[in-house]
Amino acid sequence: MAVFEVKQGTSPVILGFPHTGTEVPADIWERLNDNGKILADTDWHIHHLYDDLLSDATTVRATFHRYVIDANRDPAGVSLYPGQSTTGLVPETDFDGKAIWEDGQAPDEAAIATRLRNFHAPYHAALAAEIERVRAIHGVAILYDCHSIRSHIPFLFEGKLPDFNIGTDMGKTCDGAIEQATLTVVEAAEGYDSVLNGRFKGGWTTRHYGRPEVGVHAIQMELAQSTHLQTEAPPFAYDTAKADRLRVHLKNILVRIEQIATGLKR
Repeated sequence: MAVFEVKQGTSPVILGFPHTGTEVPADIWERLNDNGKILADTDWHIHHLYDDLLSDATTVRATFHRYVIDANRDPAGVSLYPGQSTTGLVPETDFDGKAIWEDGQAPDEAAIATRLRNFHAPYHAALAAEIERVRAIHGVAILYDCHSIRSHIPFLFEGKLPDFNIGTDMGKTCDGAIEQATLTVVEAAEGYDSVLNGRFKGGWTTRHYGRPEVGVHAIQMELAQSTHLQTEAPPFAYDTAKADRLRVHLKNILVRIEQIATGLKR
């Protein structure tokens, strides 16, 4: 199987999709229990949601599922949110805290090392190569990492998650103009709510690549799935009417940060 898909563009903006993949190799699939095989924690349809919103944007998408290995986790296994409930490099449970592997079938350290080599590393090598290619063209690259999650997950957070969740690791991963432009758009989006650096402050991808001092900026957008799915449960069907309303605001964000890139050129 192809571990990743790349579409090269000429824009200074790169869209990352680490969690939309649903491919699971047969030898790993057979180790998942019935709950795991639902693949509930997929970022359902997110690559379609952003499709063609920004002409000439580069896209880098992992095709493998996060239960194989999570492309948005530190390869060293360090927690993104110490002291809070979360899932690891290779999850042992789903986002509800329920087991996803058959008894005794969770991967051991050797299996995790193999998955790091065969899946995680190639995806990030591709993403890093595109960041460098785009930065060579423009003098700056802006990585916009695309995510989604169910709006109600008591295991991970209390209450309802806002519709737009912007993560910049407390402003460390991108120029303030990028953060502010994104925040301005979502705060003005009628019928939606939003938060900056709330429960989700940007995953490993955002924190690893976001180095404004060298011209690489990164920002994560975590969308509540209620904004674009018919229901946040199987079969996780795409709601075109909801998505079309949402896409207007997402396009506005991407256009604005692309324009900002001109002023950030080194």
